[in-house]
Amino acid sequence: MDWDKLRIFHAVADAGSLTHAGDQLHLSQSAVSRQVRALEESLNTTLFHRHARGLILTEQGELLFDATKAMMKRLDAATARIRDSEEEVFGELRVTTTIGFGTLWLAPRLPKLFAAHPDLNIDLMLEERVLDLPMREADVAIRMKEPSQADLIRKRLMSVHMCLYASRDYLEQNGTPESSEDLRNHRLLCQNPSSAQVGAGATLVGELMTYDIPSLLTVNNYFGVLQGVIHHIGIGVLPDYLSRDFPNLVQVLPDIHSVEVPVFLAYPEELRHSQRIAAFRDFVQDEIILYRKTMKEQADT
Repeated sequence: MDWDKLRIFHAVADAGSLTHAGDQLHLSQSAVSRQVRALEESLNTTLFHRHARGLILTEQGELLFDATKAMMKRLDAATARIRDSEEEVFGELRVTTTIGFGTLWLAPRLPKLFAAHPDLNIDLMLEERVLDLPMREADVAIRMKEPSQADLIRKRLMSVHMCLYASRDYLEQNGTPESSEDLRNHRLLCQNPSSAQVGAGATLVGELMTYDIPSLLTVNNYFGVLQGVIHHIGIGVLPDYLSRDFPNLVQVLPDIHSVEVPVFLAYPEELRHSQRIAAFRDFVQDEIILYRKTMKEQADT
């Protein structure tokens, strides 16, 4: 079977349009159409239903598209292995994690990684949606729960709790709550209960809402909550990993916190020998060790 025709078929099936596939492949629409028709003739079947709004795969087309997706996945893995040097770290690494962790913990630490590996390019994809690592939507992930996808290497990095924090200035002006009932005298800053967030955080917010707190500021990510806290708007629900990087944060009501949230690093089994993955994994682990050491020192003082 002609690989060029399969490659063009895959692009058309993925884009759902001859025009869009042609743009991606730098081919004219007519050239793409001819290749698809030639493939259909060689297989003696129809791969697409054609209509004014675009193309829809037939049952036979779906079978072939599943096969080409698997082929593309294996080619991507092979390409990554070929590009990885045994001694050097270079090229692009696609990292996915949540908006909060990526913005507030990971991104501020990346200068160290770039200093050690200046030829490494990071594509940081911050979103709450869990990307499919086996299908190579990303190369490596840091997730706030144990990954359930098969064929992944996973390592538990640390645990996080959602806690209550306020700025020193806010507490000096408004007083420090001594009990959960005192929260009624303060403004609560938290993620909107309907926004995507770790389940433990949503549960804690739900429990806090039962105290009939009259004044609220809800945001759809932890970065926004943090901005409100450091600008003295109120008491915020935030992950405890922020306490090292933002020393002006003061934890209030320490007995109120979420259950433990495990943090995992994961990557596909087929990238086990990737030097880029190894460099990123070692960097994150070193930063976790430093984080734990600092937290212990803070607790001891």
